[in-house]
Amino acid sequence: MKIEQNSVVTINYTLKNAGGEIIDKSEAGEPLGYIHGHGNLVPGLERAIEGRQAGDSFDVVVSAEDGYGPRRPEAVVEIPRGQLPGGAEPEVGMQLMAGSPEGGAMPLTLIAIGEEFVTADANHPLAGQELHFSIAIATVRSATEEELSHGHVHGPGGHHH
Repeated sequence: MKIEQNSVVTINYTLKNAGGEIIDKSEAGEPLGYIHGHGNLVPGLERAIEGRQAGDSFDVVVSAEDGYGPRRPEAVVEIPRGQLPGGAEPEVGMQLMAGSPEGGAMPLTLIAIGEEFVTADANHPLAGQELHFSIAIATVRSATEEELSHGHVHGPGGHHH
């Protein structure tokens, strides 16, 4: 079966940066499951997988624009320390959740700590980076009506209720 809109796909993957450093990979025996065509993968990777089938293995380089997007300088902001949630002392690399303009939650990573302000970055950590994927397609099947209505994969490689 060829991968198309609404296919449930499981993949084994390794993601490296342009320097060859491994950023992420699927665990042995635990492929990543997703519903194809629903924006669950970065656009460049989803396009590269389209039309393939179980057993296919390939490498693909995804540009920043087709991955997590370019880095946006306006997404780096200074926040008065008094506005930080109480408790922990802020540290570089700490992640916080803030309200997004659309009403959802948006992760921020602290990149600098000052006396009165902290600098936070709302860019995805991989924004602006070329992504190097090695992909092995494990399985392909049609999504069930329940999976489509829930928006995620059920069973092995996916969500269990």
